[in-house]
Amino acid sequence: MQTPPNLAEIKLALETVLLASSESLSLHQLKKLFDVELSSEILRKVLEELRADWLGRGVELANVASGWRFQVRPEFQRYIERLSPEKPPRYSRAVMETLAIIAYRQPVTRGDIEEIRGVTVTSQVVKTLESRGWIDVVGHRDVPGHPALYATTKQFLDDLNLRSLQEMPALENVGEMAAVLEANAELAGHDETS
Repeated sequence: MQTPPNLAEIKLALETVLLASSESLSLHQLKKLFDVELSSEILRKVLEELRADWLGRGVELANVASGWRFQVRPEFQRYIERLSPEKPPRYSRAVMETLAIIAYRQPVTRGDIEEIRGVTVTSQVVKTLESRGWIDVVGHRDVPGHPALYATTKQFLDDLNLRSLQEMPALENVGEMAAVLEANAELAGHDETS
């Protein structure tokens, strides 16, 4: 007969592992920590309690697309930046508009992006977004030439502190999309505690 799990010990173990981890951990990964089998429901409940325990502190427990992580609260980010005064990368308007179009209209081809923006999308713009890990090729359109279809990645969602695309604000135009993504991208520079 299996003994019931000690929830206090589970919470402490989760806190320790999440603080020590340099990346987000999924529920599946967190379940592997324990000898007893935990349901996703119990694990989520304990994680939510842990999140509540950390309210009002400079660090928060966040649930993002790839899992759970501790991160610096945005209002305290300036203190972290003083320790390592590296400036987060600045992206051109073309990069941000392209990212916004991909994020809100995915999957899209380079031709779709050019049609919306009204200008040519350079290879460098696409390479910049791919190297950041924000977009990836998810297929090819079944038309002559088989152009690549681009979509955002989990890294994009994680960097913008989102669990899914449904959490993105509804927007009216590409310029507004780019402005929102640019503001969030600036926060994504050094948001993890590690």
